Amino acid sequence: MVLAELKNLSKRFGNRTVLDDITLQIDEGEILALLGPNGAGKTTLLKILAFLEKPDSGEVKFQGETVTEKNAERVRLQSVMVFQRTLFFSTSVYNNVAYGLKMRKLPQNTIKEEVKKALRLVKLEGFEKRSVKKLSGGEQQRVALARALVLKTKLLLLDEPTANLDPKNVQIIEEVIATINRELKTTTVMATHNMFQAKTLPQRIALMNDGKITEIGAPAEIFGKLSKNLASFAAVGNTFTGTAKATSAGTTIVDIGNGVQIEATVQRQGVTSVFVNPQDIIVSNSAVASSARNVFKGRIVEVFDLGTIVKLKVDIGKPFTVQITKRSFSEMQLNLDSWVFLAFKASAVQVI
Repeated sequence: MVLAELKNLSKRFGNRTVLDDITLQIDEGEILALLGPNGAGKTTLLKILAFLEKPDSGEVKFQGETVTEKNAERVRLQSVMVFQRTLFFSTSVYNNVAYGLKMRKLPQNTIKEEVKKALRLVKLEGFEKRSVKKLSGGEQQRVALARALVLKTKLLLLDEPTANLDPKNVQIIEEVIATINRELKTTTVMATHNMFQAKTLPQRIALMNDGKITEIGAPAEIFGKLSKNLASFAAVGNTFTGTAKATSAGTTIVDIGNGVQIEATVQRQGVTSVFVNPQDIIVSNSAVASSARNVFKGRIVEVFDLGTIVKLKVDIGKPFTVQITKRSFSEMQLNLDSWVFLAFKASAVQVI
């Protein structure tokens, strides 16, 4: 059964077309991943499904009902969105998670019980009285997820739910998503650039690029044929194939050629492909002391000015794409042919 449907949907911000003639069906009880590079339109699509943005053209249906200004407020109660960077009230974990239920005027006993269940689900039992502002980034993201789950909506929308989190919190959040889908049949749409996550968690993947859905299908189908669309996205985000060897420390060293060896936390043997998001790479003028297992020296061979962001291609023996703020680019006095150091954690390396 179809829960939500988008027909010929487009959205523009100024002169920029963010979504271009999107048609998509979301089946009841499925996990659907929107996979694509930054700027592909994933977040805007989620906001429209959450009824937080209005499309410029096209139609949105929810449970067979066309969404209009007259019924949008009522329909909005059936979906909830968890943002990549969540805003919290400066109060306790309990008050943050309970807020939506209080707004819906549920009895205090019911609120207390539902908050307890949600915190247990995200493995934050006993955190009720803690200040949410004093939690780690991963714990805060789990509070945000609990705040959404407690509402028991038909549609859960997640914008990069595990971006920039440590492996422990990533694992907990992925387990929660799988559990609520399996046990509660919660329909989930999640935006991600994490290829490994997209390969293992959803039932379907929609590849997005430049505001369009370029391909849709089961993970095995999408990754099995490695279409041009997927390969194009992968090329943007540093995808390399090499020979992997497991280490005694529980990590994997992947030799991608030209003297470049990448260390990853996932254990593999044999021919392996790895992916490193440009946003997970730290750029510096000199080698800095850090916990990053992967540190390389390279030369800037391409510079792309993207407004407030500068995208660089750095040759370390293999070409790596990275991005930094324009301010950092200026402060480090970088230019074409500048030598820089790249550093990224083993946990940031996605094995696909």
